[in-house]
Amino acid sequence: MKKWDVKQFVAVALLSALAFMLTFIKFPVPPFPSFLTVDFSDIPVLVAALLYGPMASVVAELVKNILNYLSLGSEAGVPIGNVANFFAGMLFVLPTYLIYKRMRTKKGMTFGLITGTVSMSVCMSILNYFVILPAYLYFMNFSVGNVKAYIVAGVLPFNLVKGLIVTVLFMLMFTKMKNWIDKASAIGGKRI
Repeated sequence: MKKWDVKQFVAVALLSALAFMLTFIKFPVPPFPSFLTVDFSDIPVLVAALLYGPMASVVAELVKNILNYLSLGSEAGVPIGNVANFFAGMLFVLPTYLIYKRMRTKKGMTFGLITGTVSMSVCMSILNYFVILPAYLYFMNFSVGNVKAYIVAGVLPFNLVKGLIVTVLFMLMFTKMKNWIDKASAIGGKRI
C-alpha cells in the first residue's frame, strides 16, 4: 500500500466530512419501518474509492460512522446502527469499485452498482439475522416476532430499494464526472 500524500489525505477527509453531513439528510421509504431510512452518504465514499482505492473508502466510511456516533449517539447505547451502516456501505462500495476497476465504462459502473446493491442486500440480511437484529433485541429489550419473516419482508427489500435509489442518483452524477474520475483516479490515470 502506498502512502497517501497531503492532497489525498485532505481529499479523503473532505469526502468523509461530506459523507457525515449527508447522514443527516435521510428519509424513510413506505411501506418499510420508519427506522429504515435512505441517505446518500455512501456516494462520497464511493467517490473516495474511485479516486484513491478501496482503503480510502474504508477510511471514509469509518470516519463517517464514528462522527455520526459521536454527534448523535445511539438509542441502544452502543453503536450497533453505525456498525451496520459501516458494513452496508462497504458491501455496496467495494463490489462496485472492483467491477468498475475491470470494466471502466458506464455499463461497467451500472453493473458494479447493481452488484453492490445485491451484495449489500443479501449480506446485510444475513448479518441482520445472525448479529445486528439480535444485538438490537438484546440492548433495546424489544421483540419483532418472527425474525426471518421480518428480514425477508423488511430488511432485504428495503436494502434493494435503497441501493437502487443510490444507484440512480450516482449514475446521474457519474455520467457528468466519468472523464474527470478516470483521469484523477487510482484506477485509471494520474492521481490528483
